[in-house]
Amino acid sequence: MRRSSRPLAAVIAFLTFLGLLLPTGATAATGARSGPLPSVVPRPQAMARLGPDVRVPTEVRVVYGDGVDRPTRELVAAVLRRAGAQLLRGGSGPGLTVTVGRLAEARVAKALRSAGGRVPGELPAQGYALAARGSAVALAGADADGTYYAAQTLRQLVTGARTIASVSVVDHPLMPLRGVIEGFYGSPWTHAERMDQLAFYGDVKMNTYVYAPKDDPYHREKWREPYPADRLAQLGELVRQATAHHVRFTFALSPGNSLCYSDPAEFTALRTKLGAMYDLGVRSFSVPLDDISYTRWNCDADRAAYGEPSRRAAGEAQADLLNRVQKEFLDAREGTAPLQTVPTEYGDVTDTAYKQALRERLDPRVEVMWTGTDVVPPRITVADAARAAAVWGRKVFVWDNYPVNDYGQAEGRLLLAPYDAREAGLHQQLSGLVLNPMNQAAASKVALFGGAAFAWNDTAYDPDRTWRAAAAYLAGGEPDAATVSALLSFFDTQHLAPTFGAEPWQPQAPELAARLTRFRTDWDAGRRRAALAALRPSAARLATAPATIRAGVADRGFVADCAPWLDALALWGRAFERTLDALGARLDGDTRRAERWFAEASSLAGQAGRIRTIPGETRPEGPVRIADGVLDTFLAAAPGLGGSPG
Repeated sequence: MRRSSRPLAAVIAFLTFLGLLLPTGATAATGARSGPLPSVVPRPQAMARLGPDVRVPTEVRVVYGDGVDRPTRELVAAVLRRAGAQLLRGGSGPGLTVTVGRLAEARVAKALRSAGGRVPGELPAQGYALAARGSAVALAGADADGTYYAAQTLRQLVTGARTIASVSVVDHPLMPLRGVIEGFYGSPWTHAERMDQLAFYGDVKMNTYVYAPKDDPYHREKWREPYPADRLAQLGELVRQATAHHVRFTFALSPGNSLCYSDPAEFTALRTKLGAMYDLGVRSFSVPLDDISYTRWNCDADRAAYGEPSRRAAGEAQADLLNRVQKEFLDAREGTAPLQTVPTEYGDVTDTAYKQALRERLDPRVEVMWTGTDVVPPRITVADAARAAAVWGRKVFVWDNYPVNDYGQAEGRLLLAPYDAREAGLHQQLSGLVLNPMNQAAASKVALFGGAAFAWNDTAYDPDRTWRAAAAYLAGGEPDAATVSALLSFFDTQHLAPTFGAEPWQPQAPELAARLTRFRTDWDAGRRRAALAALRPSAARLATAPATIRAGVADRGFVADCAPWLDALALWGRAFERTLDALGARLDGDTRRAERWFAEASSLAGQAGRIRTIPGETRPEGPVRIADGVLDTFLAAAPGLGGSPG
């Protein structure tokens, strides 16, 4: 799937027009232009307006500081050209000058002051300061990542043709690691989908991608075997794509199902496999040990070395292996990040002999991933994370199993509810946050958009507004209100977020359910015709949403991922309309026509119910679900509605 072209500035302008995102920060002091600030996603730590929008002339002078990388230069140039500049020159002179570089460089700090910006005494890693006023724009990063993120923010400050918002921004992420772990079961993403995802992560300031698809045989079952040449070449391309978008590519190798911990040849095989990835440019590695048994050994040598299988023995063996990878592989190579792991006990905060062994023996640099208080937790609180840190003896790195849909309770579902129920302040207890996405890569962007915003600035995160911003982002270009409205209506029909238990942690179709509740209240009170009139727009919106989405959404991967659900939604929407027609006919006393339309609605619903997920693309496969428990329940009960017309 290709990456769609979508000038984010147009999305931001559209969001501001609709009021979908609250302005960030406060207006500047006396003399600043009044009015709302432009919306930037993720929300900056501080932003203030400086004055009238900066005019972008045909010719712009761009001054780059020392060490500004090519991706940042290309992004800045693309933003300025989209804003109307046709000729970019270096050097000094009249007209608009854009200065880009690190804050520590004197000429960059001077340019920031000239543009009216605040020069912070110290910027955290990945932070930046930005200012635009009059004839000067300055982007000053704490480091290369911060400079790139300043450019990503500049892209969102283009307010229209030839204008950039006059603002001062000082910003940095609250969590150092923010991103995605491709760690689901089922059909792995395609190479094109991964390339698109990595570009998307740069857009939303995610900086981490963990390659860990369970059904890649060379990741798990065939972990000892080298990747075939064509697959190795693709991994190399992914590493380069990640680097271009300031994303850290983490390669994960999961040997636990067959590993003999005490066999020197096994460690040699592990080191050789990781070494091939290092040679591709990978500098971050994970050895996950999740979803394996620790009640048996894979070889007699481990029994001799660690005793009979037990939680304690498993923890000791795993700690020894991970410590060797850290000290003998990573420490021996330049530029490597600390090792990551997923322990076998990853979904609770109960102290056990296994956790105690890892806490006591594991190198303190190794980052331990934790999924929360369950495999799919209904919430993650600051107190939960503090308990996890105490149990593991270090800050934990959250592997959040949302919006992953590879388990039975998610059969036939897209998980498109906003990222939610994660408590503000978690950044104080976590070393990072990655989300485990769906089999459907592009459709996962709805939740990932929110996860990126939360991890950057959890204290100012608003799930609903970020959810709406995700809809506008998918629409791309200059999204119209109809496309965004259609997407939000579709998202609502896929709002249910299940857990491994019987109760979901996010409800199904809350907006539609509220409308149906109001309908039933009015109907039962005798206000029948008014109730029908109020509900008809909802039915029409669902019936037409699929066509609107297919025509208006720029991200064609999203449309392809959602195809069966869009097909089913069109049928359910028509069934909804026909049901309301039937109720209206009954109010008119036309019983025969009411019965015919009720039958037609039932037939349409039956057709929708037979549509299945794309074979081979989803685990588990099954019939697609649309607002189940809400819309289907209403349609089934509608023929039995009684009472006198009102």
